Amino acid sequence: MDDFRSNRVPYLQITDIVSHVVEFAKDQHGSRFIQQKLERASAKEKQLLFDEVLDNGHALMIDVFGNYVVQKFFEFGTPEQKAALGRSLKGNVMNLALQMYGCRVIQKALESVDETTQLDILKELEGQVLKCIKDQNGNHVVQKVIEKVKPDRLRFIIDTIMKNGPDTVMQLSMHPYGCRVIQRVLEHCTEQQKRPVLDALHANVRTLVLDQYGNYVIQHVIEHGSDTDRDRIVREVRCSRRCFKCYPMLTRSPRNCMLLCLDILSGKHK
Repeated sequence: MDDFRSNRVPYLQITDIVSHVVEFAKDQHGSRFIQQKLERASAKEKQLLFDEVLDNGHALMIDVFGNYVVQKFFEFGTPEQKAALGRSLKGNVMNLALQMYGCRVIQKALESVDETTQLDILKELEGQVLKCIKDQNGNHVVQKVIEKVKPDRLRFIIDTIMKNGPDTVMQLSMHPYGCRVIQRVLEHCTEQQKRPVLDALHANVRTLVLDQYGNYVIQHVIEHGSDTDRDRIVREVRCSRRCFKCYPMLTRSPRNCMLLCLDILSGKHK
C-alpha cells in the first residue's frame, strides 16, 4: 500500500492487490483505483476482488472510502455479484439506512437489484418509515424507494404519511427532511396515492406557504401539479374573485402564482 501511495508501482493491476483488497478499498487512492478498474474489468478480474469485498461487506459499506467500492459493484458487478451483495444486506438495512455512508449503498442497491431484492429491502423498512424520513441519512433512502420501486409497492409509505390524516402530512411538510419525501410522493406516486396527500396540503396552504420548508412543498404543487391544484391553492390563500379576475396572467406562471400567494398573505391583495 505504501508503494502504491508513493507511486512506486505505476502499472499496478487488479491481480496485484489480491489479499489486500480491503486495505485498498479503505484508502482514498486505493478506493479510486478499484473503482476505475471495475469499470473495465473482465468477469474473472471482478471475481478476484469480489470475494474479499463480500466477506467484509458491512465494514466497507459504512467506511468513508469503502462504500464507493461496494456501490461500484452494484453498478458494474455481474448479475450474480449484485444478487450476492443484495442478500448480504439482510438484517442490516435499517442500520445502513441511518448511517452516513451506508445510506448511499442502500440507495445504489435500490437502483441496481431486481424487484425481489428491492422488496426484501422494503420489508426491513416497514414500521420504521417515519424514523427514516426524519433522519438526515434515512430520508434519502425513503426518497430513493419512492423513485425506484413500483408505486403499487409503496402503500406502506403512504399509509405511514397518512396515519394521522392531515396532521402527519403537515408535520412532514414543515420538516427539513420530511418536506423532501412529500415532494417525491407528489412526483412519483399514482394520482390515487397522492390525492389524500394533496388534500391535506390544500387544507393547510396558508400555513405551509409561509413556512421555511412547507413553502417548498407548495411550490412543488404549483410547479408540477395540475391546473386544478394550482388554482385551488390560489383560492385557498384567500384570493377573492375580484383579485382572481384582475390577475389572471399571474396564475398561469408557477413562479408568479407563488408570488401572488405570498402577496395575498402579506395583505397586498384583499
